[in-house]
Amino acid sequence: MSAAPLHNDPVPGNHWMPFTANRAFRDAPRIIARAEGIRYWNDRGERLIDGLSGLFCTPAGHCRAEIRDAVAKQLGELDYAPPFQFGTPGPFRLAAEIAALTPDGMDRIFFSGSGSEAVETAIKIAILYHRRRGEGQRLRIIGREKGYHGVNFAGWSVGGMVRNRDMFGLGMPGVAHMRHTHIDANRFAMGQGAHGGEDLADDLQRMVDLHGGDTIAACIVEPVAGSVGCLVPPLGYLQRLREICDRHGIMLIFDEVITGFGRMGAPFAAQAFGVTPDILTMAKAITNGAQPMSAVAVAEPIHRTIVEDAPQGGIEFFHGYTWSAHPAACAAALATLRLYREEALFERARALSPRLMEHVASLREFGVVTDTRGFGMMAAVDLAPGATPGARGFQLLCRLFEAGAVLRVTNDTLILAPAFTYTEIELDELFDIVRGVMGTL
Repeated sequence: MSAAPLHNDPVPGNHWMPFTANRAFRDAPRIIARAEGIRYWNDRGERLIDGLSGLFCTPAGHCRAEIRDAVAKQLGELDYAPPFQFGTPGPFRLAAEIAALTPDGMDRIFFSGSGSEAVETAIKIAILYHRRRGEGQRLRIIGREKGYHGVNFAGWSVGGMVRNRDMFGLGMPGVAHMRHTHIDANRFAMGQGAHGGEDLADDLQRMVDLHGGDTIAACIVEPVAGSVGCLVPPLGYLQRLREICDRHGIMLIFDEVITGFGRMGAPFAAQAFGVTPDILTMAKAITNGAQPMSAVAVAEPIHRTIVEDAPQGGIEFFHGYTWSAHPAACAAALATLRLYREEALFERARALSPRLMEHVASLREFGVVTDTRGFGMMAAVDLAPGATPGARGFQLLCRLFEAGAVLRVTNDTLILAPAFTYTEIELDELFDIVRGVMGTL
């Protein structure tokens, strides 16, 4: 048995941190101890500004009393009930409210506990749908380079972030990848780039020509790739994917774990870009980060095909999680959706977006910046690599924290995703810090 950590050790070694350089963290810990609104406080009581909405999770700001009180009330009434073969009131109300936000016709909602779980669920739905239609040979899933779809087995297999793939072997069979959309012709474009949309989307047609369209179950993409740094689809790209999927009977899955709930200035990116998928995943902002939760929305005909083909009284979809539609998570989500409505937060995001884009575009003047891009309330800045890939980005992350800002850096890309509750003055404050640190690189 190992000895208990000393009380004066601020970072006991027992915690294995996710997606973190653990050894470097212990040398210089970055501890966040408290939050309120758009602010964090570190363990020394120093105030920081949150430029990432937690991790794209808290667009309504931190520690909202309305959500806290709803969760506390729910836990006082019903803390847990088995979600298999039994129901609780919350998910039925919540599914109806989510269905009012999703694209028309996407009104069947399945709940899970994380974005990774939502992706696994979506892929299973696509495969089962084709099997119930008598096309069980459709098992291939087409993903995209630089895509991120979580860390579960199917998710990292269809994802295209190299470091997520190269540690764990071959991955799920039957997966192929289209090219990513981060091309030089659209460098420094704020919004949708004008170049390459249809050509890049035609990679899906090439997959059809190579493998046979009748072997492909689904194509999964993030409408805007978030975790690699806000890769905005070029004009015509998503529309062309939709056309190819329709032509060959392929399910189109939008992974909106990051882009859902107003981040793109509309309830979902599907509406912002005018393209409706067959299956849509969501998480993160569904509870404003207060409880783990995710969901999958599917079009009614898909749900009907799966459910009606099963025997009466039999389980139609052998899938689910212990925490599916947890009562406290449902309470948090219902309170969150109420905040989004009552405070018109999606509209506020749309109104604040031009200011964010202007600030990000202005960073081009720094010689270390090689690209800027963004859409809605999310943006990214690429930096020229330092001595080794990712070294300059990590330096930027640490210096921003020391200067009073919490942001995300992936490799050498800075990602910004402020809360929708920001004022223009607060956005200026964030970029004063960013610009000050950029000048030191």
